[in-house]
Amino acid sequence: MPEAIVNTSPLVYLYRIGALEWLPRLFSEIWIPTAVVHELEEGQRGGYDVPKPGRYTWLRVVDPRAVPSEWLTPDLGPGEIAVIALGLEHPNRIVLLDDARAREIAKAAGWKVWGTLRILLEAKSRGLTEKVEPLVKRLADTGMWISDDICQRILALAGEG
Repeated sequence: MPEAIVNTSPLVYLYRIGALEWLPRLFSEIWIPTAVVHELEEGQRGGYDVPKPGRYTWLRVVDPRAVPSEWLTPDLGPGEIAVIALGLEHPNRIVLLDDARAREIAKAAGWKVWGTLRILLEAKSRGLTEKVEPLVKRLADTGMWISDDICQRILALAGEG
């Protein structure tokens, strides 16, 4: 099984649709940087429905040795920056990101990049769920913006469109 580095939003969205426990079934090892832990803790303090990383023994907190200063831009959050920095140090891991700018950077580096929707497709292909459509609808209900075009493409890829 592949290994992954995961950012905040895939954790939050999978948690909100009851699918967070799929990650250890899709990946042999899952890393999150401390910056992601801090973003989740900030969400908890703000009263948001987010997972508590300490409750998941399969999540391993790993930080990059260095964070390139040229990436400290307003376009990326601390979690995304830390995930990308870890990806630089471990390019064979799949990087789980939803943010468009962060995904562009990771893809430009030649990494395998999955988002929350790709996790749903992988889960279906491995028999973890029978249908993707209700999960996509639940993601939209929990605040994930999904265009009609993306929704139709995901359903087509899942054999449901």
